[in-house]
Amino acid sequence: MSQDLNVTELSARLAAGDQPVLIDVREAWEHKIAALPDARLIPLGTLQAVSPTLDRHAEYVVYCHHGGRSAMAVQWLRSQGFAKVANLDGGIDAWSLEVDASLPRY
Repeated sequence: MSQDLNVTELSARLAAGDQPVLIDVREAWEHKIAALPDARLIPLGTLQAVSPTLDRHAEYVVYCHHGGRSAMAVQWLRSQGFAKVANLDGGIDAWSLEVDASLPRY
């Protein structure tokens, strides 16, 4: 799986019934403003502690506000043996701009 996935690719996959695990590595206050449906909130600072509870064989798409924190999370997860992990390029902000304009931007 590619390390980056753009928002239109993810939107098409979700619409087709594909269900990767969505991980939001932003802070709780950011998640309250705007989040993808069924995304699991795991703030970046807690990822290392939470990672043992994650299925290493599942497919994950990780996102944040613009893609920086999620890129770090993807790199770290891959270093821990998670093979099917992608960064959502542009993050939730790109999703608001390109997929769902009703999702608040901040």
